[in-house]
Amino acid sequence: MASTGNGGTNEQPAENEIQKDVHIYEDEINFMGYFLVLWKHKWFILVCSILPALIVGVCIHLSPRSYMVTYTYDVMGDVMGDDVMGDDVIGDASDYERGYERGYARSGLWDNARNDISNWNLNEKNFNVLQSKFYSEGNIKRIVGKLKNNGLDEYAQHIENFKADASQFVKFAVSPPFVDISKSNVTNPDQLEKIRDMEALLLNMTIIASPKEGLEKIALAVRNNFEEVMSLYMVQDHLSAGIRNYNNKLADIENTRFSVELAIKNNTDMLGRLKRDDVAKIDKEKNNVAVQFNVGGQSQYLPLSYQIQALESEIVKLQGKINTGTANYKYYEDLLGVNTKIVAELNDKLSSIDEYTIEQFKSFLTDLVVKIEKQELKDYLASYIKKIENSISASIPVSKTPKTVSILKGTVKKSCIVFAIALVMSVFASFLREGLKKTIT
Repeated sequence: MASTGNGGTNEQPAENEIQKDVHIYEDEINFMGYFLVLWKHKWFILVCSILPALIVGVCIHLSPRSYMVTYTYDVMGDVMGDDVMGDDVIGDASDYERGYERGYARSGLWDNARNDISNWNLNEKNFNVLQSKFYSEGNIKRIVGKLKNNGLDEYAQHIENFKADASQFVKFAVSPPFVDISKSNVTNPDQLEKIRDMEALLLNMTIIASPKEGLEKIALAVRNNFEEVMSLYMVQDHLSAGIRNYNNKLADIENTRFSVELAIKNNTDMLGRLKRDDVAKIDKEKNNVAVQFNVGGQSQYLPLSYQIQALESEIVKLQGKINTGTANYKYYEDLLGVNTKIVAELNDKLSSIDEYTIEQFKSFLTDLVVKIEKQELKDYLASYIKKIENSISASIPVSKTPKTVSILKGTVKKSCIVFAIALVMSVFASFLREGLKKTIT
């Protein structure tokens, strides 16, 4: 019994060794089988791998080479910030004076800053708006129409085919690039706001076209559209902001007019009560009659006659504010009407696909000056025409004749990718064919 048990114990490791050798042998057979299949179908694999790569390489090599030209624009403008319109310009005026002056004191520097249409203010938000307007369907139709007029029908058709992705032929980029907030570690709200408001220094517009002979005409058509039509969109935005500004000024004047008129009424009533007293009689009876008068938060005792003079002076001052506010209200109302008429002209022209340039818009403003009678409005329009001229000069690229660069086709890279894909597919097809043969037999 003991010998039988020992013999069973010795047989178990022997069986394990035999099974292990069998598995190793089967693995060697499988490996050899794979190799034999590959060797058997070597020509099929080579032809099916190399031929597609050669075809793709030849097609890419024979295809027309694309070229690109990049125009660079200096978009950084020096404009005063919003501090010029803060309450500091009012000084220590009382609340109703501060509110009233806010209605008309925001002129001069503030208007120059806000209405400087030569300043691009190209932060990330405005950059996205600029691209959306350039790639809009209406503007693409303008470019296509201009290309057809210049005999570039083939390229115009190419743009129409890719109008859903117009960045295929015109690309925009800014320098320095905008910071991707989602990838930054900044969490402070003030710092995030500053990052969002960061403005670009340069704007690059790259035009891609083929063949090289037509690139000059194509680039000129696209560049003219960008510099003339996009400038009009910028003017339209500034005018809309100006209309909102004038509406706010009118609202401020209307809102504070009641406070000023109420102050005049109260001071007039007080003055009437003081004048009803017989100052001369009081002075005869009491040589040192004085009235308590609150000045700058401190109680002061002034002679009654001085108190009357102070109230009369204050009434004159408030009445002057009323008169000034009324005059400014009428002026801003006239400006609002003029700006509304100008915006209506732009809305009408830009809603059409017909070509309308900033030079034509300048001519419209010049004709409008002749039709207007008020001298202050003539001066306003004359100043605005100067700003339009500044906008035209600001829309000129840094280099008017940039270098034309050929775009690499990537023939080798693309051919290698096709070869790798075809190789994998041909190897898979070889094993599939061999497996089907064994199944049939």
